[in-house]
Amino acid sequence: MSMPPVQYVQTNGIRMAVYEAGPATARPPIVFCHGFPELAFSWRHQLRDLGKRGLRVLAPDQRGYGLTDAPKPVEAYDIENLCADLVGLLDAKGIEKAVFCGHDWGGIVVWQMALRHATRVAGVIGVNTPFMARSPIDPIQIMRKRMGDEMYIVHFQKPSEADAVLGADAGKTMSLFMRRPLDGDMSVSAGLATERKEGDPSVFPLVRIVEAYDPAFDPRERFLSDEEMAFFVDTFTRTGFTGGINWYRNFTRNWERSAGIVERVDAPSLMIMAEKDAVLPPSSADGMEKWVPNLDRHLVKGSGHWTQQERPEEVTRVIADWMKKTFA
Repeated sequence: MSMPPVQYVQTNGIRMAVYEAGPATARPPIVFCHGFPELAFSWRHQLRDLGKRGLRVLAPDQRGYGLTDAPKPVEAYDIENLCADLVGLLDAKGIEKAVFCGHDWGGIVVWQMALRHATRVAGVIGVNTPFMARSPIDPIQIMRKRMGDEMYIVHFQKPSEADAVLGADAGKTMSLFMRRPLDGDMSVSAGLATERKEGDPSVFPLVRIVEAYDPAFDPRERFLSDEEMAFFVDTFTRTGFTGGINWYRNFTRNWERSAGIVERVDAPSLMIMAEKDAVLPPSSADGMEKWVPNLDRHLVKGSGHWTQQERPEEVTRVIADWMKKTFA
């Protein structure tokens, strides 16, 4: 399925699975960071094709996912540990600096790498996920007020419930996630900036949607082959979803512990946006230059949230062209 052989490294107290392609001498390498609920496998197209183009590329199963260790304490999944895992990966591989490319939650991590470990970051590529400045109050309070108690990030703060619902049938859960947007859907989402009216139901009530979902009546097109879908389903059937959900359970902790960090990304950066992402729409990247002055942008038209898998050729080409322009 176009994945290199798995390797393992010891980093920040865990054993991390990582996949690598391309020449070891290529500089700078790219480290790909997946989101929720994904795996290093989500970057299979980029690992294969960018490696063939002569770039060194690495993609780990991150903490709590796939073949990488999943510690039990919720605090083990805070942003400090997620970043320290990547620093340890560089150390284990003898890499001084890398370009960090992240999608979804992985995007949050790579922007934080540029703030917390700037000397190890040659560049940043955000896929769908923009740089997000620190909010004036706890972000969970903001999301609860704007979008309601059952908005998925707020709901994830409850112990165990979302884990049980999503993990009850990994095939059903992944079928809900891994679909293209409906053809002809021209609706424009405000994403995480959505504000409901007082008394309206919660926005993005993922746990309730999973409970009610029946794949047989889903008109959206799948973009994964049966074999690719089986890889995701088999993995999450084995691991469950708690590791990934625990990343969300550190939103408040991350906010509390980030006070005083200078919010400026000086590394050259690329923002790849997806036209039809409902949660992270292109508008969410408006004004990023305030914090990321050396920024290029690219819009992938027609793509939903899973951009590097829905439009792999375009994403690969854009990354390759930007790497050539930036680091030639």
